[in-house]
Amino acid sequence: MKSFDLRQFRVITLEDVENAVKAGAKELLVQSRAILTPSAKDLATLKGLKVKGGCCDDGACGSCSTGSGGSSPTLSNSEWDKILNSPEAEKIKAEIVDVGRKLWMRQYVDGNGGNISYRIADNAVICTPTLTSKADLKACDMCLVDLEGKQLAGSAARTSEILLHLEIYKAVPEAKACVHCHPAHATAYAITGRVPITCVIPEFEVFVGKVALSPYETPGTKKFAETVIPYVKKHNTVLLANHGIICWADTVTHAEWYVEVTDTYCWTLMLANQLGSPITHITTEKNDDLLELKKKLGLPDARHDMTLEECRLCDIPEFPGGIAVVPSRISGGPAVNNPAPGEVDAIVKSVTDAVMAAFGKS
Repeated sequence: MKSFDLRQFRVITLEDVENAVKAGAKELLVQSRAILTPSAKDLATLKGLKVKGGCCDDGACGSCSTGSGGSSPTLSNSEWDKILNSPEAEKIKAEIVDVGRKLWMRQYVDGNGGNISYRIADNAVICTPTLTSKADLKACDMCLVDLEGKQLAGSAARTSEILLHLEIYKAVPEAKACVHCHPAHATAYAITGRVPITCVIPEFEVFVGKVALSPYETPGTKKFAETVIPYVKKHNTVLLANHGIICWADTVTHAEWYVEVTDTYCWTLMLANQLGSPITHITTEKNDDLLELKKKLGLPDARHDMTLEECRLCDIPEFPGGIAVVPSRISGGPAVNNPAPGEVDAIVKSVTDAVMAAFGKS
């Protein structure tokens, strides 16, 4: 079996595996505790390359950390810099810059608000720097951190809210990218303790669906980051009480798409409520078709584990993450107050007397 020797490297990138493929290799020789970036692992798997050496003999081919919450593998600063400046990372950083500009142009962020990240290795995450407008991001600003938030590379300081992203990466192995921002319409739901109803627009059902609402904690703290843990395995979108929104996906661009879909949906519901007519819903049977499509796409939804009868309540979410307060207005009408004891009977009697009097006159 023809081998390709990569034991001189601690970090194996996509370019390294491509060179092995061009050389006709069937086997990669790597050193103990070597890190293969996700694209490098994917290409090696696609081409049927066997990886031999160190921890990669067991098929892990990862960062050789002690687990999703383990410490960083022992690499030098220059080796971490190599990951942050690898060809694969450069593409990701360019995508983050583009997404940051989209967030700013859509007015989903203001000042230095919002943050973006991408998990480039098992225990290495590229993220945006602190105190930087998303309209002004540059690839050279990006930082590299481990899953505990320790900065591994990058000249600028990492975002103060990276802990929120890291809790998602620890809880959801499928999550590769996170986008946090403050879109006005979705945030309006978050600050009123509500989530948008479901079974209304197909695109929202497929790509987002049930949205969760996490409790408020001070941004940037460990407690704040942990508020999303109960939700992120079954939701790719979480409204952060009195704060904003965070979405996770397989790419940075897709995470940003979910932000757009959610905010536009919240905006549309607000406009529909102003029309004063009831909102029509997709039937249960038709919505079942959308949930099946969602399963095929591998997208999470809390309703995947529900019974058919529970799914029929999709437009009245009352489970955790559902509507958290009783609406004070109905269909754009006047404020609704709880009547005092006996008040309902008095109103009924008054209306009845008026109706009977009208019949008497006729």
